[in-house]
Amino acid sequence: MQKFPFTASERMLGVQSPVISLIQDLIKKSPGTISLGQGIVYYPPPRSALDKITPITSALDYHCYSEVDGIPQLKATISNKLAEDNNIHLHENRSLVVTAGSNMGFMNALMAITDPGDEIILLSPYYFNHEMAIKMLSCQPVAVKTDANYQPCLENIVSAITDKTKAIVTVSPNNPTGMVYSKTTLRAINHLCKEKGLYHISDEAYEYFLFEDAEHFSVASISGSEPYTIALYSMSKAYGFAGWRIGYMIIPEQLLLSVKKAQDTNLICPTRIAQEAAVASLEVGRPYTQSHLKQIDAVRSTLYSALKSIDAFCKTPDSKGAFYFLIKLETALTGMQLAEQLIREHKVAVIPGETFGATDGCYCRIAYGALDKKTAEVGIKRLITGLKHIIE
Repeated sequence: MQKFPFTASERMLGVQSPVISLIQDLIKKSPGTISLGQGIVYYPPPRSALDKITPITSALDYHCYSEVDGIPQLKATISNKLAEDNNIHLHENRSLVVTAGSNMGFMNALMAITDPGDEIILLSPYYFNHEMAIKMLSCQPVAVKTDANYQPCLENIVSAITDKTKAIVTVSPNNPTGMVYSKTTLRAINHLCKEKGLYHISDEAYEYFLFEDAEHFSVASISGSEPYTIALYSMSKAYGFAGWRIGYMIIPEQLLLSVKKAQDTNLICPTRIAQEAAVASLEVGRPYTQSHLKQIDAVRSTLYSALKSIDAFCKTPDSKGAFYFLIKLETALTGMQLAEQLIREHKVAVIPGETFGATDGCYCRIAYGALDKKTAEVGIKRLITGLKHIIE
């Protein structure tokens, strides 16, 4: 009898390995490393969120399944937030679904709109989990280059559209570049989707992280865009909620049943306790995030000045959103080789650019949202010293 090897599917073998885990494994081997890698914030959830879940033992409902698309109180609170902060008003043509973070929202959306072989346009450098999710569903990610400042080029997007294209994805404020797309640009991409019969998936996880004169525009606020616009939001960043896994998605009404099928199969429902904490956090609202932006912006300014001091071999477009810089370095090393050397020799961690599709040179993403003032000073010094030592 012929024996067959027990291996993973070809589909999964073609998906890149999760880079955050790879970098974390390297950090564990180099104790004392300061991470400028993972995209998290330095602050915890609001006190009211923690108080909300303290007396859970006597509340039976906390231990039961909730509705697949989220508990009514949370959905009502989100609806108020969308109207006030995003100029988005829910009605019979549009549905709201609470998800376990915006990554699940993205996967739900793909399962609802794609079939194997369909193409999804990503703006490169792209968010790596988006590219991974597309491949997991046997679809094809189509990376479209942005300009030198990581801004979308409409002409490049138009040229990439084929009869297999199903959606265009935008992320603003952007991960990994930190760039904020203008209202004009996002409107143009949304209009292109309408013209070509495509979905526009708008990931807005970093909507509150804006610096200097940057402004966020919510694509789903465009009048008439309801039938083809999918908007993704997350509480992970704004409310220090990364481990709680709560996000939400706005979808065309015709996709609701398909999204519910996907979520019910993968998750059943977001964690009930986390949903209750989310209600309390959203009741505090945007001011909670804004109260922490001054410190993050101070770290951003210090880091940007430090990176500009080595611009002979390090190119750093000035990003004003999220909490990232994507730098390009003049070296023959790959981003992964550079990241490994920085951890091993200088005890500072970054994320290699190739995981974001930045392969025409050596790129690294630097995250600064998790740093307090003291750690930032040490981490930035290590980074600049390390880059000089390795490249100069």
